[in-house]
Amino acid sequence: MSTETRGQAELRALLRGLPGVDRVGAEARAARLAARSVKAAAKARAVDLAISMVDLTTLEGADTPGRVRALCAKALRPDPGQPDVPSVAAVCVYPDLVGAAADALAGGGVGVASVATAFPAGRAPLAAKLADVGAALAAGATEIDMVIDRGAFLAGDYLKVHEEIRAVRAACGAAHLKVILETGELGTYDDVRRAAWLAMDAGADFVKTSTGKVAPAATPPVVLVLLEAVRDYRAATGRAVGVKAAGGIRTTKDALRYLVLAAETAGRDWLTPDRFRFGASALLNDLLMQRRTLATGVYSGPDRVAQD
Repeated sequence: MSTETRGQAELRALLRGLPGVDRVGAEARAARLAARSVKAAAKARAVDLAISMVDLTTLEGADTPGRVRALCAKALRPDPGQPDVPSVAAVCVYPDLVGAAADALAGGGVGVASVATAFPAGRAPLAAKLADVGAALAAGATEIDMVIDRGAFLAGDYLKVHEEIRAVRAACGAAHLKVILETGELGTYDDVRRAAWLAMDAGADFVKTSTGKVAPAATPPVVLVLLEAVRDYRAATGRAVGVKAAGGIRTTKDALRYLVLAAETAGRDWLTPDRFRFGASALLNDLLMQRRTLATGVYSGPDRVAQD
């Protein structure tokens, strides 16, 4: 985290001085790693690891306290018929539903995450964003997923984005801060790397691909760029920052590809929920189906897993 206030010129020099991303090389490497298979002996462990990394998410206008409580029950015991299935990492909801999630998850070891800062657009005064964060924390959130002002970033106003992240980081206190870059709106891999570095310098605990409201969301090349950024940032500063891949990740095959990507790019230190997360809703059901199939040798269809 930056220990001093940076000026616009200093931030511009920092970000423009980062190495450029070889687009063709990044896409080729991501495709090559995505093609690797996980050996059968390791697949069961990898599935459990992926389950433990899920931020089980519901961000719909029709969400209700009852729906959130049901989601929290599933987060704590994803498959009641298999008590050895790990709990997920967190449940992610809107700020006004944090209280329901916090009550349902109390003492269970699952985090309470909340989107904030005028999600999903990030277009609001800083005071409103901080009020959003404060309300979520007061209701029991242990993790905040903030969105950056992409308009300010793309206009080159790095200082505004940096100062907002620093202010939210200060407001979070002991809560973890995940900074959503909305990579689908950034346009280039170079800007993805710059946005990640800007967020890390301002104090992010995680850099996150997407809100899930914009396409494209998480893609292997984008996650590769983020993993390279956190790897290089730790080498430069000694501080490790996590990566959250969110949006469009629905299958076990997808999840395992991202685990390979994380291990081969940032290192095996990132194969933990403290360093890598999946923001998803449908993914958990597929992971549970594949887990049952691996355990029994018999295909387990969707009717065998409780739906959200």
